[in-house]
Amino acid sequence: MQKTFIKYVVVILTSAIFLILVIDVLLNKHTLENQQFNSFQAKIEQVTHTLENNRRELALLKNNLDKDYLIRAKAASYVVDRQEEVSMDVSKMKYLAELLDVDELHIIDENGIIASASVPQYVGIDMADDKQTRPFLDLLDSDSEDAYLIQDPQPNAAEGKVMQYVGVARKDQKGVVQVGFEPKRQMEAQSRNTYDYIFSRFPTDEGEELFVVDSETGKVLGHSEGIQRDFAEQYYQLSSLLACERGAYQAGTDGKQRYVVSRKYEDVLICAVLPAEVLWGKLLSDTFLTFIYLFLIETAVVLLLNYLVRRKVIDGIHQINENLSAITNGNFDTTVSVGGNREFEELSSGINRMVTGIVNISNRISAIIEISGIPLAAFEYESGINRVFVTSGLGELLGVTEKEVTQFCRDADAFDACIRRITERPAEGETDVYRIHDEKYVRIYMSESAEGKLGVITDVTAGIMEKKRMQYENTHDPLTGLYKFQHFKQLAKEKIQGMGEDEVCALVMLDLDFFKGINDTFGHDMGDHYLQSFSAVMSSMPHDHFLTARRSGDEFCMMIFGCRKREDVVKFLEEFYGKLRESRVALSDTECRAISASAGFAWTNDADAAISELLGWADEALYEIKRDTKGTFGEYTGQKGAIEL
Repeated sequence: MQKTFIKYVVVILTSAIFLILVIDVLLNKHTLENQQFNSFQAKIEQVTHTLENNRRELALLKNNLDKDYLIRAKAASYVVDRQEEVSMDVSKMKYLAELLDVDELHIIDENGIIASASVPQYVGIDMADDKQTRPFLDLLDSDSEDAYLIQDPQPNAAEGKVMQYVGVARKDQKGVVQVGFEPKRQMEAQSRNTYDYIFSRFPTDEGEELFVVDSETGKVLGHSEGIQRDFAEQYYQLSSLLACERGAYQAGTDGKQRYVVSRKYEDVLICAVLPAEVLWGKLLSDTFLTFIYLFLIETAVVLLLNYLVRRKVIDGIHQINENLSAITNGNFDTTVSVGGNREFEELSSGINRMVTGIVNISNRISAIIEISGIPLAAFEYESGINRVFVTSGLGELLGVTEKEVTQFCRDADAFDACIRRITERPAEGETDVYRIHDEKYVRIYMSESAEGKLGVITDVTAGIMEKKRMQYENTHDPLTGLYKFQHFKQLAKEKIQGMGEDEVCALVMLDLDFFKGINDTFGHDMGDHYLQSFSAVMSSMPHDHFLTARRSGDEFCMMIFGCRKREDVVKFLEEFYGKLRESRVALSDTECRAISASAGFAWTNDADAAISELLGWADEALYEIKRDTKGTFGEYTGQKGAIEL
């Protein structure tokens, strides 16, 4: 009887396992395709978003530059109308062009001839001879004193050089004043709006391709790997791509299938392609793992049933049902005890062993997890049952004692409260990752339904700490521990933009005095020690008012923020120099000297101030101090460069 029963059980379970595997393959295939479709849609959405942002940026840049160029053209016209001799002297025209910060300056007389110019070879050009210059003649016939023309960047008539020209009608006499600019910023902005440039900014997975096709001609306009290649494959053809908006498989000439997703955007199709073998590889891996788990479960169930079948069930069903009802309601401490004959005793013992096996199933799973070497713990409990099933290692992962784990197993509410406390401390920038303490992080996946809760907890400390280490190395100078210059500029920009109306801040440029002599005399190792000693003084300043960075070599920079007035900036600098004078560095067994550094600073209370401009002013002030005095700091004044303070 036992062998027959086990044989049928094995047949049924094996059949069920293969049926589950078939269903799992079908479901997983659909799920993987949906996940890949959503991933492609997200990337395509990022591409379109980037295109739109770049276009808005280009339009805004053009509008701002047009306004600026028109102001310069009007200023040039104003000067020319009041200083007529300027128009007759090339050197003065060049001087005026430099003064107005324009690349070219032309004066067109009433006959449409360039009468004077900052570029000598342009003098005498007839504006009516070329389609590029001809539109400016309309200004000569305009009755408006404020008539002007802003021309888009294009090759000029004289040299074919790409320029942008702006012309305004003269007020005191008939004529046109024209200024020209090399459109470097527009060309740079336009280059960032190409498909190849945008694709270069998007990381792609193994075998993944992103490309753009003209929806009318079918021409490939951009590709994530460049467009210097053959696009004869079927999945690059417009007729195939139009059928892939919901995702579809396309065959290549190599006979391999590819999963393709396309989306119409304006007059192009943005497309993403992944070899089907990549998807199928994931499917095969998931199916194999599922098979292993099901096989282990089948083995465990068969062994357990083989043991229980030896207990014959004859009578006492009502008593057994009562005991089983109590067990079903979560009272796992209930002992089934039906006496009277050997069969009842065997049945009771079997049921009790089954309950014990269920209670200890977490330990079996724990053993499997320990064998795998993965720092993982799982938990599960059903609605209406106050008992929680957990695997070993839960206490270590959550940072709780074994006594608390024992309490959790008996009290689901206490376990819920513990999980809530942990999930109130999410790791910054991570999904489902939470901080246990500063050197321990876990990822918690939890599925909740009407039947209960099921979760898995894994230790991700190594990955998080590695990510933090890499982030630190990307933003900090390895020798001094100060911020790298690029990261410093980003932080400083955020500080300036976040200033209140009653706040000021300052950018400070610093340079060590006599550092080359220290390197030459005492060696580069001592030079590095000297740099580190100086950096230590910078780092000792209050972090709620100072940002510090190493620019390069013996050049450093600071930002002093959170000040109410300029005098606060000066006070902080005096405090810094006081600490610097107290810091002495032993350069050899016989020589010890104080650190000497020169500094220049520029301050502002404008939240829209440009970092590069402030740094440039501070650099000018530093240059003056370095040249005249050394060992102190000075302020950028705008007229004389710097004033020593």
